[in-house]
Amino acid sequence: MRVPLSWLREYVDLPATETGRDVQAKLVSVGLEVETVEQTGAGLKGPLVVGQVLTVEELEGFKKPIRFCTVDVGTANGTGEPQEIVCGAGNFAVGDKVVVVLPGAVLPGDFAIAARKTYGKTSHGMICSTDELGMGDDGTHGIIVLPPEYEPGTDAIELLELVDEVLDIAVTPDRGYCLSMRGVARETAIAYGLPLRDPALLDVPPPNAHGYPVKVSDPIGCGNFTARTVTGLQPEARSPIWMQRRLQKAGMRTVSLAVDITNYVMLELGQPLHAYDRTRVQGPIGVRRAQQGEKLTTLDGAKRVLDAQDLVITDDRGPIGLAGVMGGADTEIADATESAGTTEVVIEAAHFDAIAIARTARRHKLSSEASKRFERGVDPQAAAAAAQRTVDLLVLLAGGTAEAGVTEITAPSAPRTIAMPANHPDRVAGVAYGRETVVRRLQQVGCDVYGQDELIVTVPSWRPDLAEPNDLAEEVIRLEGYENLPSTLPTPPSGRGLTDRQRLHRRVGRALAGSGYVEALSYPFIGDAVLDQLGLEKDDARRRTVTLVNPISDEEPALRTTLLPGLLGALRRNDGRGSHDLALFETGLVFRPTGEETEAVRLPVDRRPTDEEIAGLDAALPRQPRRAAVVLAGAREQAGWWGKGRPSDWADSVEAARVIAREAGVEVTVRADRHAPWHPGRCAALYVTVDGVETLFGHAGELHPRVVKELHLPERTCAMEVELDVLEQAVDGALQAPRISTFPVATQDVALVVDSGVPSDAVEKALREGAGELLESLRLFDVFTGEQIGEGKKSLAYALRFRAPDRTLTVEEASAARDTAVALAGERTGAVLRGA
Repeated sequence: MRVPLSWLREYVDLPATETGRDVQAKLVSVGLEVETVEQTGAGLKGPLVVGQVLTVEELEGFKKPIRFCTVDVGTANGTGEPQEIVCGAGNFAVGDKVVVVLPGAVLPGDFAIAARKTYGKTSHGMICSTDELGMGDDGTHGIIVLPPEYEPGTDAIELLELVDEVLDIAVTPDRGYCLSMRGVARETAIAYGLPLRDPALLDVPPPNAHGYPVKVSDPIGCGNFTARTVTGLQPEARSPIWMQRRLQKAGMRTVSLAVDITNYVMLELGQPLHAYDRTRVQGPIGVRRAQQGEKLTTLDGAKRVLDAQDLVITDDRGPIGLAGVMGGADTEIADATESAGTTEVVIEAAHFDAIAIARTARRHKLSSEASKRFERGVDPQAAAAAAQRTVDLLVLLAGGTAEAGVTEITAPSAPRTIAMPANHPDRVAGVAYGRETVVRRLQQVGCDVYGQDELIVTVPSWRPDLAEPNDLAEEVIRLEGYENLPSTLPTPPSGRGLTDRQRLHRRVGRALAGSGYVEALSYPFIGDAVLDQLGLEKDDARRRTVTLVNPISDEEPALRTTLLPGLLGALRRNDGRGSHDLALFETGLVFRPTGEETEAVRLPVDRRPTDEEIAGLDAALPRQPRRAAVVLAGAREQAGWWGKGRPSDWADSVEAARVIAREAGVEVTVRADRHAPWHPGRCAALYVTVDGVETLFGHAGELHPRVVKELHLPERTCAMEVELDVLEQAVDGALQAPRISTFPVATQDVALVVDSGVPSDAVEKALREGAGELLESLRLFDVFTGEQIGEGKKSLAYALRFRAPDRTLTVEEASAARDTAVALAGERTGAVLRGA
């Protein structure tokens, strides 16, 4: 919300010496987020005056139109003679009143004005546009043409209110009433302890039977609808300069007088309004839910297909507007530039359900000034005053006549009351405010307060965010000053360091980073679309998600059940930006509901929750295992003088899982598997031993080509995802440091021929078991297939390292251990020594 200080002073008698910075500090102290204070007209120096164009001469021979003008500026130039000015704009004519800056003046941006020769003429000054004066866009993109009533020589700096200060306030969702001058003025008055001139205090005629006919079919969606009619408008009437300037400073573009007035009243009172051309409305105005598939062309020219939950304004033809969001093109106000401007308007001032408007705005991706206010809460009792204020301005500025008919349809409602102990704010803040202070502060925000020890508080209509005692306590605390709350640091217990779980997670991250992976943190939200792209079956557990009530994006409304979508999205973005050799990792929680979760209970804030209450809250949470995942694409080893390099492949993703397991001192068993989204022939299931039982730890391998295509990933993209909680369960005691032996190693190489369907992991497991305690390490260093070993066979070459902790092994001991290992491998897998 942009708040011009000159406009704010109209409602609060601020001291003349108060600057925008002073007001900013006061508003921040009462809890408003004033982000910046903009100085409009900074560096501006006159003379800047009103001038009347006397003559215009078109200069020939130049690439663009150039005009040599004489302009009457009164006595502002010291001589009273016409001022000669060269100008390239063409949107003004002889007799028009314009804004002229004379030599010696300085425009915003330190642009000094002097007489200079240009296009063969001497220009003594400049005819100004809105951009040159720092006024913003007025929609014309040309010279400012003023109304004819201003005399030449009039000071344009004062006339156009060029020097001002504008406060830019970031209004939080719970403070929707501050999206108006009325709301900000109320907070300013409280901060300064000054009286407020409430612009909503107007004499409003009571409703009668002569107003424009209105039918509200959904009183829940529309609790209040006020309609007023004004006739006899002058289509050629323009918005006065003071209104245009206030709208421009508030960040809104001027359109036409009728539309500008509705926008002005919305900014002033916070009540969105809409004006219909009465000659274009056919029959009574209605409010109802849309029929599924109905169509409406809104004021932005977009043709929209309506949803059954959309609240719409209708006439006899059907929808003529999206309630609380945007009007329809069929009843748009016509200005004087059209064949026949609007002379009769019906003014709508209604109160719509905040949730319905917010959902409609999101559904149609159409955020308007009206929807921003309705979804944050609008004062339902301000509609009649806003309609009356609009009528008064139309009569005053457009020469209209207000019809006697007043339509007001209001759903029955009672004032909202909250019971609160008088000392409740004291208990929340830990400060003894006392009853008098609590009552005074609540009355300042508009509440009616009764009672002694137990207060009965009636909440004002413009504060829908005040719903319970803690909300009232917050009002007292913020007005008394957050900075006045005592700061008491808790005494922490002596440090016990990280838990074993925390140490493991940190080691995993460091190990992956040390292996060349870059950590990427992604949002924990997913949608059904990406699960479809991953090729997950309908009964896949990863499709059972936790859906958020108020998601950031409608396309990703659920909490993630796997880390891969976020990581693959990061890989795709980086690849699209020219980084093709990628290795990313992430560790984080996933959310896997079991279906046994209970409904969450709201915990108290005025006392410590009981163990049962905390246990009930935990029971409502889904299972949240911590996982680690990696994705790879492009080169794993770069080419250079040292070699050709190589691309990343499925084996690298499996090795990443082994890197993680080594940090826990756990061995990983690898088996072939079929599991989406991996390639059926290049997918590995990863197992670790938990309490003597092989337990699935995760999957790794190359992604399915169809998944790669759907997600627009680089070819042969690989991925790995494992569950760290399972790894933690597999840890058997403290991680033991390796023992360094001083005795030499004995190396034995063996090449075993097995059937091509036998996994190397099975052969390796048999070799380890058969070699016994003397085996220090075992490494597969070659795999060979060919005619030499026969069809359907493969040769696996292993390097076995033997070492004894207390002696040097003999050749016979090492050979015996090797032979035992080979024999057991032959017995279990059918392996035979190559060449035997």
